[in-house]
Amino acid sequence: MIKDALEYLLGLKEATIHKENDQVYSDQPLHLLKEPTPDMLTVNSLSSVVNYIQSHFDTKDKLMIHIESPTDVYVFSQVNANLNREQWLHAQALLPRFRFDHFYDTEEINIKLQSCFVRNDHRDIMLKIVGNIKEEAVRSMGDDGVSQAVTAKTGVATVGNVKVPNPVSLAPYRTFVEIKQPVSDFVFRMQNGPSCALFEADGGAWKLEAMNLIRHYFEEQLKTEIETGDVHIIA
Repeated sequence: MIKDALEYLLGLKEATIHKENDQVYSDQPLHLLKEPTPDMLTVNSLSSVVNYIQSHFDTKDKLMIHIESPTDVYVFSQVNANLNREQWLHAQALLPRFRFDHFYDTEEINIKLQSCFVRNDHRDIMLKIVGNIKEEAVRSMGDDGVSQAVTAKTGVATVGNVKVPNPVSLAPYRTFVEIKQPVSDFVFRMQNGPSCALFEADGGAWKLEAMNLIRHYFEEQLKTEIETGDVHIIA
């Protein structure tokens, strides 16, 4: 027994295969020699995915585009003989950093609103409030549980009570820049300091909208490949 084991480990003895009761047995452990698969490339845009697929640089086989999330898209092949997929490409969105549910001081929130959000009416209203708020007035903030009121500059030399909009409809940069950024509702709150924070209030519905927009983008850009059955999309 020991001799047989040593011979097998040294490659001097081959495993014996036999069949019994319609099942195949071996007197030694067997290890599957898997087909090699490529290292996955990483890109940062949807256009790179389109260019890669249309170039047929690595393969002309059928490909699947998997829209896993608003920020991650994968391209892979059909399963091989080992039931493994060749992972060709991973597109990961490059996004500005903004922490929801986190209070920023007025200078920080001013910069974040301009650099991390698409311009719209609600964003502009928030910028006016944040930029003109009187620091000493925040301590006497009026709050009915939903809306808030603060004292802010309403003219060149005048101040007055300004109602803080709530909820606010904003479009943060949260997905690939090639598609329209989804608009969703946020709860805008202010604290003494003054400091401001945004809280997501759509239950994550924007993610489904963003993934559908990514799908539509690929359907337009890869129309020929989809019609011929060379590319399939799941989201």
